[in-house]
Amino acid sequence: QCPWGAPNTTSISCSLADVMSEQLAKELQLEEENAAFPEAVAVAEGPFITGENIDTSSDLMLAQMLQMEFDREYDAQLRREEKKINGDSKVSISFENYRKVHPYDSDSSEDEVDWQDTRHDPYRADKPTTTPRKGFIGKGKDITTKHDEVVCGRKNTARMENFAPEFQVGDGIGMDLKLSNQVFNALKQHAYSEERRSARLHEKKEHSTAEKAVDPKTRLLLYKMVNAGMLETITGCISTGKESVVFHAYGGKSATEDKVIPPECAIKVFKTTLNEFKNRDKYIKDDYRFKDRFSKLNPRKIIRMWAEKEMHNLTRMQNAGIPCPQVVILKKHVLVMSFIGQDQVPAPKLKDVTLSSEDMKKAYYQILNMMQQLYKECNLVHADLSEYNMLWHDGKVWLIDVSQSVEPTHPHGLEFLFRDCRNVSQFFQKGGVAEALNERELFNAVSGLNITAENEVDFQAEIEALEKMNEDHVQNHGKKLSMFSSDGDPPIYDE
Repeated sequence: QCPWGAPNTTSISCSLADVMSEQLAKELQLEEENAAFPEAVAVAEGPFITGENIDTSSDLMLAQMLQMEFDREYDAQLRREEKKINGDSKVSISFENYRKVHPYDSDSSEDEVDWQDTRHDPYRADKPTTTPRKGFIGKGKDITTKHDEVVCGRKNTARMENFAPEFQVGDGIGMDLKLSNQVFNALKQHAYSEERRSARLHEKKEHSTAEKAVDPKTRLLLYKMVNAGMLETITGCISTGKESVVFHAYGGKSATEDKVIPPECAIKVFKTTLNEFKNRDKYIKDDYRFKDRFSKLNPRKIIRMWAEKEMHNLTRMQNAGIPCPQVVILKKHVLVMSFIGQDQVPAPKLKDVTLSSEDMKKAYYQILNMMQQLYKECNLVHADLSEYNMLWHDGKVWLIDVSQSVEPTHPHGLEFLFRDCRNVSQFFQKGGVAEALNERELFNAVSGLNITAENEVDFQAEIEALEKMNEDHVQNHGKKLSMFSSDGDPPIYDE
């Protein structure tokens, strides 16, 4: 016979009925299963051997079978995710605890280990070997004391786990890391510094105002004003400064009939960051109205005093008829005033508006008259008067931002007045007002003090001498009385 010849195949003839017989197919399948899994067939019992014995009339049995299929699909999905996450990493994770199928139903590989069934957990760090209470182990050359470099290094590595949770220390024990005392102390100090810095940042975020936002306490104050009906709604921020943030709001109804809330209001929220107020203590600590309270308050309550000071200064100016915002209410460090502007559009600052020569001249005489009224009738010095704090609205100048305003008897009151006169004089001289006085003439015109000096240095020296004389009088008599020599009321300049 030829080895490459075709084998003799004996074809078994069967009828079409045998091919289409389901009973024959089941018998062949059972023969194959018995040949492949003889033990499994012998041991298996219950209704899950074949599909013939299943009682499909039982809802409980159907539910259990469906649940078993769902659990197996869920476990297969877990294994795929586990394989995808682990990849080729040396450190792997296991979803064994989250699987639904019981161990004898699970078709997971035999080499997988359930770590809960083992006494040793590889994910739990081993405690470092410590020396006994006597301080050493071993004898002679093999003695190991508590000062041993290896022992101390392992102890320092274990102690790193006591750091803050934000400080990532890694698996030092698993790598058998040995830290020296110098390195451990440096890391410990750094961890404590980072923890304190994080606490400061969190405190600043929770208790301070941001550029165009407010802290939760301030937000609660604004909510209370809206809920009480005092404010209809708060539209948004209109101005930001170094000391405060100003919001626009529509006024509501007042609880009392004698108090009228304007249709549009400006909410001035003094910032509680204290960054800018640290350098502005001179405006309030020497003011006799707040001097006694200033030393007894903590820094955050001083900010409330700033808001209270601006309220009092605005009230004085309003009683004297000086154009300024009208005070509505003061709540801690939130001051609600009338809005200078219309339809949420604030009035422009004097530095941003372009005025004709006639309007510029008119504005100059208005400011000169207001400075004299502020000094004589209100007994105040603006202390920060410039084109940045003057608004142009309805054809006249309005004064704002008077929280730093002091009385002329302040130890630096005349110096502040001279600085205001310099700012006003320079602005209007640059604006083309020929009638604008220089700073020394404007100072004498506002204060009524006839200080004669040939240059600015001597002029400021005489101002400091007057302030010193007034301060000595206050210390001797205990009263805040002005000792400035004046020849009467200053002349009222009018166009």
